Formats: sequence, C-alpha cells, structure tokens
Amino acid sequence: MAKKKSIWRRIGKVLLYTAGFFVLLILGLFIYLWIVARMQPPEIADKSSLQWQRTQLDSSAYTLGNSWFRKSRSGLYEMYVEGKPFERGVVYGKLAEELVQRQEDHFTGQIGKMIPSRTYQHFLKYLIGWFNRNMDKNVADEFKEEIYGVSFSASPNYDFIGTNYQRIMNYHAAHDIGHALQSLALVGCTSFGTWNDRSEDSSLIIGRNFDFYVGDKFAEDKIVAFYRPDQGHPFMMVTWGGFTGVVSGMNMEGLTVTINAAKSDIPSGSATPVSLVAREILQYAGNISEAYAIAQKRKMFVSESFLIGSAADNRAAIIEKTPDSIALYDPRGNEISCANHFQSQLLGASEANREQLAGSASPYRYQRLQELLERNGKNSVAKTASILRDQRGLKDADIGMGNEKALNQLIAHHAIIFKPKERKVWISTAPWQLGEFVAYDLNTIFAMKGLQTDHEICDSSAIIPKDSFLLTDNYRKFTDFRRLKAAVMDGKEIDVKRITADNPEYYHAWVLAGDYLFKHKQFAEAKIYYQTALTKEIATIPEKEHILRQIEKCDKKK
Repeated sequence: MAKKKSIWRRIGKVLLYTAGFFVLLILGLFIYLWIVARMQPPEIADKSSLQWQRTQLDSSAYTLGNSWFRKSRSGLYEMYVEGKPFERGVVYGKLAEELVQRQEDHFTGQIGKMIPSRTYQHFLKYLIGWFNRNMDKNVADEFKEEIYGVSFSASPNYDFIGTNYQRIMNYHAAHDIGHALQSLALVGCTSFGTWNDRSEDSSLIIGRNFDFYVGDKFAEDKIVAFYRPDQGHPFMMVTWGGFTGVVSGMNMEGLTVTINAAKSDIPSGSATPVSLVAREILQYAGNISEAYAIAQKRKMFVSESFLIGSAADNRAAIIEKTPDSIALYDPRGNEISCANHFQSQLLGASEANREQLAGSASPYRYQRLQELLERNGKNSVAKTASILRDQRGLKDADIGMGNEKALNQLIAHHAIIFKPKERKVWISTAPWQLGEFVAYDLNTIFAMKGLQTDHEICDSSAIIPKDSFLLTDNYRKFTDFRRLKAAVMDGKEIDVKRITADNPEYYHAWVLAGDYLFKHKQFAEAKIYYQTALTKEIATIPEKEHILRQIEKCDKKK
C-alpha cells in the first residue's frame, strides 16, 4: 500500500511540475508578446505645439492658426491642416478631438459586439501586437510623427489595449489585419475609370465605392480632410477621426488613389499598412510611374490593388501588390475596372487569385460593372454616380437589397467621384452612397487663407441629387430588414416571416431566418428557409457551403 502511495505521489509531482511548466511557458509567452508588441513613439525635439489651443467660431467650427475644422450642412465634417508632421498631427487632434475619441468608442464597441469575451479580446490584443511588432520600423518617420501628434487627443479610456500612440498606430493596420484574417474588412469595394472616347468630355473620371463596414456608428462622422504638408503635394482625402492613412484621395497634381482588397494569406509579421502606402503615393506622386516607384519600395503584409488616376497621364492604371510581388495592370484602352481580384498577367494567375475568382463575389460584380459601362455609353460624373448606386445583378436581375454581388451593397462608408484634370471631387452623404454627392473644388479650397467665418466651402452648384430609392417603400423595408438582422445578431426574438418579407430576393434574409429557427430547434422549418436560400443569388461559395451544411444538420436532427 505504501508503495502504491509513493507511486501516486511521484505521478502527482510530475503532473504538478508539468502543469507549472506550461503555466510558466504561457506566462513567458505573454510577457514576450507584451515586450515585442510595445511601440515606442518617435523622438520630437520641439513639442511646443501641444500648448496650442483651438478657437471656437460656433458650435461646430474651430480654427487653430490657418488650420480649421467645421461641420457642413451636408453632415460631412471638413478639415484643413498644414505644417510639419508632428505639428499637423497635434492640430488635427486638437481640432477634431471629439471625433477622434468618438471614433475609437465606435470601433472598440463594434469589436466588443463581434468578440464579447474580454479574455479573447486580450488574447487578440497580443496576437495583433505580434503581427504588428515591427510595424513602426516600416512606417516613414514623417507619418509616425504625425500619428504621434494625433495620439495626444485620443481617449484615456483604452489604456488596457495599449498606449495612445500604440493604439492609433495599430488602427492604421485594421484594414490589413481584418481582410487577412477573416476577409471581412472591405467586403467588396468597386472602382473604375474612363477617359478619352469613353468619357463625354474626353477627360479622366474615376468612381469608387468604399465598402468598409465596422458598424453603423463608425460611418456616421466622415471627415473630408485637406492637407498642405510642408513636403510633397497638397491633397484631399476622405477619412475618420484619428486616421491619417488614405483609402480615397486626390492631390493637387490631379493624381488619385483608391484601394481595393485582394485575397491574402494570414500574415506572419508586420510591414507598412496599406493605407500609409496609399498616403505616401498621394502626398509624393505626380503621375502613374512615380506612384508605382513608391509602392515598389514599400513592403506590405497583405495583397491590395491601388487604382491610380493621373491628370498628367490622362488615364488610370492599377498597381497590384502582394507581400512578395508587384505588377502594373494597364488595360491599354480608355477605361479600367477594379473589384477584389487581380487582373495582371503576373498576379492574375496566382493560386490565391484563382481561389478568389472561384469563390468570391468579385468576378460577378466586375461583370456587372462592365455591363453598366457598356450600356451607359460615354461616361459622365452623373452616370458614374448612377453606376455606384446600382443594386441590381447581371441583366438587371433582382438579387436582393444588400447583396455583395451588387455594386451598391448598402453598407458603403463612402462613395467618391474624381475629375482629376479639373481638381474636382464629389463625395457621397448618408445613407451610404444614396444621399447627395457634395462637390469640392481643390483649387478653391487650397486658395483659402484660413477660415475667418463659418461658411459652406463646397461647390453648391455641382451637387448631385439624392437617389430616388430613398423615397420608395423598398427603402423603408430595407431599414426594417437591417433592424431585424441586428436583433438576430443580438439574440433577440423576431418574426422570421417579416425578415424574409422585407427582402425576399436576398438569400441572406432566408439564411438569417433559417439560422434563427435552427437555434430555436425548429429544424424542419429551418430546412425550408435554407432550401429557399439556395434558389437565390448567393454571394460566395463559403456561404453556399454553410447553407448546405445546415440542411444536413437539420436532416440529422429530425
């Protein structure tokens, strides 16, 4: 008996030591991740700008030196900043402090909904820290200094995530991390351009939908930012509080940049965020070849398409870039289209791109764009807006409201139209790209000498009217559908018949209803909804596979 006790005692010690070893190993891993995830801010010799104070013109307009910030009647916020990197970052933060903090609230709130577990949130914090462990080494000093300046106005409520500087810097890579891990950051952006005999006046016209969705709140406070940096070209971009990267913009040389996500592998380490590559192009390139040279010298950890429009070249081209390769796609014609797959000879044949073509909504959306461009004949700004607002499928099929295969998926953060030769830009207002497109003339904006009184700076004579869809019963039904969809996601009780009645041609309405019934153990009824979903235009292969798996589960539950 004593011998048996001795054996069990030894086994217990081994198990205890083993458990202790693994606890220490995990603890050591977290300590290591914490160390490598730390990001030191740049050294700034002169921080006197931190003492500067903004002057309030009225309830929603401020100035600070020649820089200013205001809210337009359109609902868009407008901002002008100038100067050296750190100083303009500080000014940005001071002028738009409320938006910088509110945007982080919205962003973290949406992440909290998607990942309710605080433990998993902490794990993700370290995981993202690992991905981004070398990010600041791949970001130009100028942009690090600017982001550092903005960070002084960030919220004090998120120290558990990281320092202000570390958080703001990491948010610039949210697009990259999101579409690499789950392919959900952009869902499905679309952009295109026409010139010469494909445009009514032969000039270059660029249009794009930016379908970046991080909850409705995140898209509420859009900023139209006008930058006059101490180096490079003055430029404009559409952005949000705290973000200094570029997703859509045009400079005073008439060069435009828009980004479209492509299929990426899970990154093993950080590089330059896509938005900061686009920012560098916008600030320093004057034509397509200069844009290509900038993209070529930067290492990225995800794959992306940069549609570059150039007044100097009077044409557009696409820079396709992966972590390992780069290619310039030039259609050698007078129009260009871009969805979420590569088109160049080099990268179009890659395995990742073939998977994207086979399983995503990108090729369908691309074909629909070709269909509309051909039908519309010579393009114009008004026709571009109409294309960006199109909700139909191929041959005008009703594929449901919100389908990823449509150009207008009713989730866009913004839509934008450029006429580079004239330095004019049109930006959509809420909701999505359905509200008015507000026009701005960069020549007029950059000729201003500060803002002495709060007044409208847009070109009111060039506004594109609201989409008539907003006046229809279908729009009311779609808003009700989105409300019911949110209720399903939050685990609330709904009427499944209503969610499908609101959006009957949308496969996802039937999937939502099926998932709801499956969760409530009504398997026979759920199967009927799943089978109906299969008769609709399904956006992606993975979604179709989900439906088929659910039908199998329903059969097994009978």
